[in-house]
Amino acid sequence: MILALESSCDETALAVFDPARGMVGEWIHSQVALHERHGGVVPDLATREHLRHFGPLIERARGSVNFSAIDGVAVTHGPGLAACLAIGVAAAKSLALALRVPLVGVNHLVGHVWSPFIALHAEDPARFDERLDGLFPHLGLIVSGGNTLLFTLDAGRRITPIAATRDDAAGEALDKGAKLLGLGYPGGPFIERLAQQGRADAYDFPRGIGRRDELDFSFSGLKTSLRYMLEKMTTEQVEARLADLCASYQQAVVDVLVRKTGLALEHAKIPYRSIGLSGGVANNRLLRSGLEKLAQREGVAFFPAQPQHTGDNAGMIAFAAWVDRAGVGRPGGMGLRINPGLSLT
Repeated sequence: MILALESSCDETALAVFDPARGMVGEWIHSQVALHERHGGVVPDLATREHLRHFGPLIERARGSVNFSAIDGVAVTHGPGLAACLAIGVAAAKSLALALRVPLVGVNHLVGHVWSPFIALHAEDPARFDERLDGLFPHLGLIVSGGNTLLFTLDAGRRITPIAATRDDAAGEALDKGAKLLGLGYPGGPFIERLAQQGRADAYDFPRGIGRRDELDFSFSGLKTSLRYMLEKMTTEQVEARLADLCASYQQAVVDVLVRKTGLALEHAKIPYRSIGLSGGVANNRLLRSGLEKLAQREGVAFFPAQPQHTGDNAGMIAFAAWVDRAGVGRPGGMGLRINPGLSLT
């Protein structure tokens, strides 16, 4: 069994994964309510909260799981906020020493890569490897507040990034758009909720960059377009058209994500057998629906991460430590260091 810790940003999380049974338990302390008052994550406050809550979470886990059965400890060592990562790595080293088991560092983005397959493992752990092999080559889309990227997984379980954002991530664009509209934090859910009451074709926001066949993403122009539009409107006009603004803005973000994923499918040298969706924005129903329809049209399987495994969570870290057996260059041991700027490559 693998005990995993996650503290890359504002969630303190712990999980235990058993390859024979699946997720044995997951424990998380969310800091959303704290940071909402400040309009975004405050690193010093996040670090303090990790210090306060890792101990109680570990005690809760010990009350449910026999720690003597733990075979290894995994921890997010990057990317993320440096001080937050340091708290998690320090706690993981202490646990690994106390339990006398190996310690391994896991790339947070690699956790997102594998998170859509956690549900597949839960359906039939004994046949998981056989079923997974039938889904390669796989095209994955990670959409979060800090990252928007497309990658491939091949039969050797090797990860190859093929496109990324050149500026803002999709989740960041939603959060910044919500802030311009005077909504709360995190902005994505606020925009999605209001968008249900509006018209997605009410406003024509820009979509994409450069040539239509480019795979890279860009969302800074979209955010700027919204700002210029709001500068021309009165407060009363914004309030009256808020739902339409949210619906049109959200539609522009989703259209870009779905179109770029479709282009990647078209450009594939070897046809993909599956599409995955992960990251915090993966909970957006319009995005999930758009990618599901794309997968149906192209005749490939669609694997969205389960809601509890879309944001920052330790379950995906534990699962990645087990499933990513190639683990090329994956660090571990008591010399493990944090890497706040770690990339998927």
